[in-house]
Amino acid sequence: MRAGVGYDSHRFDETRPLVLGGVTIPNTPGLKGHSDGDAVAHAVTDAVLGAVGLGDIGAMFPDTDPAHEGADSIGLLAAAVRRLRDDGFHVGNVDVTIVTERPRIAPHAAAMRERLAEALQVPASAVSIKGKSNEGLGWIGRGEGLAAIAVAAVAGAADGA
Repeated sequence: MRAGVGYDSHRFDETRPLVLGGVTIPNTPGLKGHSDGDAVAHAVTDAVLGAVGLGDIGAMFPDTDPAHEGADSIGLLAAAVRRLRDDGFHVGNVDVTIVTERPRIAPHAAAMRERLAEALQVPASAVSIKGKSNEGLGWIGRGEGLAAIAVAAVAGAADGA
């Protein structure tokens, strides 16, 4: 069994829709980014890639490549998981914390679990989504953006696990 940690943060962008964990959340500014700005999918991608020593999302999908501009980050996560599986690994579970003052995460958590689980090729019960406030502190507390932290457990025959 291996573990990986992922982190991503983005500023809000009033001109874009907000996508978190593959779910479009209405009435909230989106996130700046080369792809769709889905900080949750980016953090999860970093966690699963890191668990097996494949670097991070930027190494696999560089933001200098125009092919990834506006990309669906759930699709990028699914491609990373296919790469893991090709190398003999599979995801066991993922735990995600989203740090934001807005939007409220709880009403969208179940839909995020389903979308992430599909990309990760695991049951939704293997994905946890939690929202936390930054209690008004720092750039997140001022409502300038949000951050996501993910931990992934990955196992595979390639390392004797």
